[in-house]
Amino acid sequence: MDLVACLRSLNPKTTTPYLYQLNSISTQNPCSNLLSSNTSFRSPIWKASLKQSTNSTGTVSKIKMATAAEYTLDVELSSLTALCPLDGRYWTKVKDLAPFMSEFGLIKYRVLVEVRWLLKLSQISGVPEVPRFSREAESYLQDIIDQFSMDDALEVKKIEKVTNHDVKAVEYFLKQRCQSHPEISKVLEFFHFACTSEDINNLAHALMLQESLNKVIIPMMDKLITAICNIATANASIPMLSRTHGQPASPTTLGKEMAIFSYRLSREREKLSQIELLGKFAGAVGNYNAHIVAYPEVNWPQIAEEFVTSLGISFNPYVTQIESHDYMARLFNSIILFNNILVDFDRDIWGYISLGFFKQTTKDGEIGSSTMPHKVNPIDFENSEGNCGIANGALSHLSSKLPISRWQRDLTDSTVLRNMGVGLGHSLLSYISALQGIAKLQVNETALNADLDNSWEVLAEPIQTVMRRYDVPEPYEKLKELTRGKKVNGESIREFIESLVIPIEAKKNLLNLRPHTYIGAAVELAKSVDVVGSIVNGAKRV
Repeated sequence: MDLVACLRSLNPKTTTPYLYQLNSISTQNPCSNLLSSNTSFRSPIWKASLKQSTNSTGTVSKIKMATAAEYTLDVELSSLTALCPLDGRYWTKVKDLAPFMSEFGLIKYRVLVEVRWLLKLSQISGVPEVPRFSREAESYLQDIIDQFSMDDALEVKKIEKVTNHDVKAVEYFLKQRCQSHPEISKVLEFFHFACTSEDINNLAHALMLQESLNKVIIPMMDKLITAICNIATANASIPMLSRTHGQPASPTTLGKEMAIFSYRLSREREKLSQIELLGKFAGAVGNYNAHIVAYPEVNWPQIAEEFVTSLGISFNPYVTQIESHDYMARLFNSIILFNNILVDFDRDIWGYISLGFFKQTTKDGEIGSSTMPHKVNPIDFENSEGNCGIANGALSHLSSKLPISRWQRDLTDSTVLRNMGVGLGHSLLSYISALQGIAKLQVNETALNADLDNSWEVLAEPIQTVMRRYDVPEPYEKLKELTRGKKVNGESIREFIESLVIPIEAKKNLLNLRPHTYIGAAVELAKSVDVVGSIVNGAKRV
């Protein structure tokens, strides 16, 4: 019996001290694939207390559990025990965010800010107690940042168990790391000098967002926009029946309808890239109180601005204990809109697949339904839509809550900010799912043409419009009488056109119309979106 089956068999009325798993966990080193002691992020496997025995069926590994009645597991985090599916089922798809959005990432960027601040202090002539460091000392400090490892992060967490304060633990870690250095050891107390925890945290969060967006989220957005743009240009001339209110409407082209989404997503991606990430470094309540008492002759607001901007973050001069997070609300709302546009795309593609306009390529071994063997479901677009919803739920709370803080600061933002990775992770997962779905699409021109052949009534619009031009009485009403709620074919349309008293050339043009050719400027619009997309996607990153 495998572990999943064991878990499912738990009965709350019984007491089961052990679950059994045959040969699925290494008897030599069951935890050999756990996270290594460097910054490489890999999906962890099951880790537990094991007892081994041998019986007629072979080696049995007993995984110690709490009693079934308690529903608790004496195990550590794994893909099976993770509460969040991003850390379990979907880990391999979203792990690129982990170096930035994880607890490790937060600690690493806190270390970066603390070290850079000490280096900045050494460059201020008005702070003689921190003399300019030698090149060797500067290199030593920079190596703490560049070589920050998983072991280092674990050491910080170990210190935090004592301090019960995460930022103070970083300060103590740095003092321990530098106490043996002959030069830096003389200025250890200038680590975290005049800082409140939020001076460190707000910049760390800004750097986490900057790296996540520039290295993971925006590149994936660009891939998605490009993929949709490619559908648009490749199918610019493929006619398709439009549907408004679910009913047949004036024809378009498949490419033009895809171009709409490429353009909408490109615009929002561009706006996202223009949002400034802000930071503060003004002490306990934003007034540089302690700074000025210690060194009244130093221009601390200027120093703070220089320091914040040196990290690639824009400076916010008016703050309380915290940076006000308004930029975060703006940024998350931009991602929400991007995701909503993607949901619109997902649902349209889902509908087109349902109509038969797209086929989906199949993969050997894959199953669409546990009971209906013929099914090829549009699961990628459904997964994309669902994850956009989860992402937007998290991002919506972040954007509405973060700009609000009682007086000069309350702690509600702290626990909320730890969930930035939830919103970004599910966003990333939705983009990947949509791309997977797009890669499987095959245009079914036969179905598209059949739909148009069965919808001659859509020519009522151009006919009544031409009739208006030549002053034919009641053109709309006459076409309404001919077509509304009635089955119309090419012959009945031809007969109506022949009966019109309009110029011969105009009548000839109408007689040459077909649902397939009544597409206006759709082809040109679809082809030109490639130029528009190239311009937009050349926009800067945050």
